[in-house]
This record gives sequence, C-alpha cells and structure tokens, in this order.
Amino acid sequence: MDDIDLIRNFSRTYTHRLGLLSKSYLGSGLALSEARLLHDLDRPGPVRARELAQGLGLDEGQTSRILAGFARRGWIRRTRDEADSRQRPLHLTEAGRAQLEVLRLASRTAIAEATAPLGAAGLAALARVLDQASDLLRPPQPPLLRGLLPGDAGQVIARHAALYARDEGYDQSFEALVAEILAAFLTRNDTARERGWIAQSPGGRMLGSVFCMAEGPEAPQIARLRLFLIEPEARGTGLAQRMIEACLGFAAAAGYRQMRLWTHESHQAAGRLYARNGFALVASAPARAFGCEVIDQTWQRDLP
Repeated sequence: MDDIDLIRNFSRTYTHRLGLLSKSYLGSGLALSEARLLHDLDRPGPVRARELAQGLGLDEGQTSRILAGFARRGWIRRTRDEADSRQRPLHLTEAGRAQLEVLRLASRTAIAEATAPLGAAGLAALARVLDQASDLLRPPQPPLLRGLLPGDAGQVIARHAALYARDEGYDQSFEALVAEILAAFLTRNDTARERGWIAQSPGGRMLGSVFCMAEGPEAPQIARLRLFLIEPEARGTGLAQRMIEACLGFAAAAGYRQMRLWTHESHQAAGRLYARNGFALVASAPARAFGCEVIDQTWQRDLP
C-alpha cells in the first residue's frame, strides 16, 4: 500500500467505526450533512446560508432545504439584515442548541466507546497523531511566535530532552541543564533584557522555542541565544529564520552590542543557519558532554 492507500484505509475505518454513512447520524434521525450544518450554525452573531454552504462545500439548494427543515423543527429563526433587506441571517434557537448538545454528547460517547480498548495512553497517542493530521490538512498558515505562557517551560524541557536523546544520544544531564537554564530565566523575569518565544502551529501545537538571555554581569553588552529548537516537521519551512530574526531584533532593541551562542559541531544545519545570519565561528574544542564525545562551538556576531 502506498501513502494514498493508507489514507483511504483510515477513512474507511473511521467512517465504519462511527457509522458516519448511515441514514441516521448516531441515531439522531439526521444525515451527516444535516448534523454538520447544525454544528456550523453555532457561531457568535448571525450566520448567512450562503456562508454555510460555501464553508461546507454543499449545494446552496441542498443547504436551503436542510435549513427549511430546521426552521420547521424550531431550531433556527431568521431575522432581517438592516443593511441588506434581501439577506435573512440565521440564529440558533434554544431548541436548536439543545439538539446540538444532544449530538455532541452522542459523538463524544461514540468516540469514547470506539477508542476504549486503547486505554488512556493509547487514546492520548491517537489524539496527538490526529491533531498533527489536522494541522497538515488545514490551509497553510504561518506559525505564531508568542511569548511564554504557564506550562510552556515544561514542554520546552521535555522536547529538548526527547529530541536530543533520540538524535544525538544525550543523557539526562542535558535535560537537567535545560531545566536549570529555564528556571534561572523565569526567576530573573527580566523582561527588558531577556525574552523567550514559542513557535505555535495554527492548531496550537508547540513547534519550537528560542530565547534571548543576558550573558551575565561580566559582559553586559553581550546577549546569548539559547534553547533554540525546531520540531522535525517544521524544519525547512522558514520558521527557524523567523525565530532567529525575532531574537536578533529584540537583542538589538534591548541595547546589546553582540550576540553569542553555544552549540556542537554535529548540528551542521544549525551552523549553516547561523552563518547565513551573520554569525561567525569564533571557538571550537573537543569535549565530553551529556554522555557523548562532542566538539563545542561558540558562534558570535555584532548587532546594529
């Protein structure tokens, strides 16, 4: 089976397990298209029939017939648009919302029953994989670069530890170092001179991190780029360049005159990225770190 066959196989399995092709979706008496249309009516403010049809890829005639059925059941009401008398915006009624809650509960129950044999760990793994699939199928949107939120530090530590153990063979002393660096950053809370960024997918997943930190009181004009990590699926997308630029821009605005970073020679792709952004390799020496034989590197560049 090739990749297309694997995707088709998943689609068949999913629709069969949840009975999505039956005439009555989850025993509701509604077809799947009707249930989905009811779901999409639950928005803040008025909704227009054409918007619903276009959003779901339905024929406008089919959409009109479904909505007429909803109106007969008392699930929607129509109002007039003061700016355009031809428009009849739609609103869910209390009865419509009650029916929607019934559908949502039935959907959650069906999924819970179908995935019960997986156990909690299996369910969590499946949810992560399907969340990634949702991200891949969404129209391309640039990841968000944002500041740290509560709970981010733990994820940064966990992803550094997991990826470097897998790709470089680092032991747990590396995880301890990352935790120590982040703990000091959070304790200082020096928002004028230090900042961290989290790269987040449109679906909310963490795709990477980068931090601008002070070198220390002995070198007040030098900033250090630290904890720069890109998840494998986000590499080669231009995200790393955006993160470097954000870090450099903040450092320059904060008054630093130079930026410095430490890495290992084995991180060749990162080295090429640093070189493209004006960093020069200023020191290199063999060492033993995190249970491995490595070659330490220090890169540095001036700031405008």
